[in-house]
Amino acid sequence: MSRYVSYRDFDWVLFVFVLLICALGVTEIQSATVHTKFAGAHIKQLYWIIAGIGGMFLMSLINYQVLLERIHWFYIAAVASLMAVLIFGQKYLGARRWVKMPGGAHFQPSEWVKLILILAVAKYFADLHQRELTWPDFLKAGGMVGVPMLMVLVQPDLGTALTYIPIAIMGLFLGGMRWKQAATILVIAGLMMPLAWHHLKPYQRDRLTSFMEPEADKQGSGYQVIQSLIAVGSGGIWGSTAGSQTHLSFLPVPQTDFIFAAFAEEHGFVGALSVMLLYFIVLMRLTQNAQTAPDRAGTFLVMGVVAVLSFHILVNIGMVVGFMPVTGIPLPLMSYGGSSVLFMFLALGIVMNVRMRRFVN
Repeated sequence: MSRYVSYRDFDWVLFVFVLLICALGVTEIQSATVHTKFAGAHIKQLYWIIAGIGGMFLMSLINYQVLLERIHWFYIAAVASLMAVLIFGQKYLGARRWVKMPGGAHFQPSEWVKLILILAVAKYFADLHQRELTWPDFLKAGGMVGVPMLMVLVQPDLGTALTYIPIAIMGLFLGGMRWKQAATILVIAGLMMPLAWHHLKPYQRDRLTSFMEPEADKQGSGYQVIQSLIAVGSGGIWGSTAGSQTHLSFLPVPQTDFIFAAFAEEHGFVGALSVMLLYFIVLMRLTQNAQTAPDRAGTFLVMGVVAVLSFHILVNIGMVVGFMPVTGIPLPLMSYGGSSVLFMFLALGIVMNVRMRRFVN
């Protein structure tokens, strides 16, 4: 810990907007689960938020340079935790993603791996010292992100695995990737698509295609998308106090993946637009912190958080309105889930960490 940093440099404006989003999430979780078996989930969410805030303040005090110097040990621990999930993890709905902790709580290691990858990618590209990227650089970065990504895909958890990709892309982009290299990677990715498609589970294929024509299987793969669209549409401009899609349990898991649809139904277009505006302000504030970072590594760290947060928001809201496939990616700070909340606050702790050291020599 550093005695030279002060909470006067803490981004309190960003913190307030984050708390506003959390408050909307807790309120919506309470409303969406009040007459279901998940009633009381909003209280658990509050506990996770309080724990996350505590973790954020602790993370802001540990010099991020110390974290970067020890990232190889964190990376080994991350891979080991994913291996533990495959061996000892709890199986639920056909997927093995959680490790049962003392007290009955369930921990999802794939969430905290995002944090490790943000640190690892930042360390790797910052140490290249702004030279042009070579193909060995691409291979090393790809392996660094690819190993945990493949382990998460085996669980199987396609949604979380996809969230690792923007971390690598942001690192490559800021690291000095040339347009010819980007074009080559896109071509290679395109050629590998048929192979990747072949290795997907049948239900994963259905999810990736049903959003384009959900009416083809209204009671099966297209059900979630159809109910979500009905919920969003029935909200109108100002929202529906009845919230029939949410409260009559037509909308699946309204407290997690489809919380934005539930919120849009109850608060309408104005409410949905307000939430997106809050997220926009948070992203802009984060980007501003990246611009004022004291060094190259700090910029990479903050922009890694921006990349993950942006991807989560884009895919989740896109999924809810039928523009993206259903991948099980939660809406940050709003969706119910302890692992997701903790990751987000720890990531914000790293951002604060960088910001608070802007004037430290």
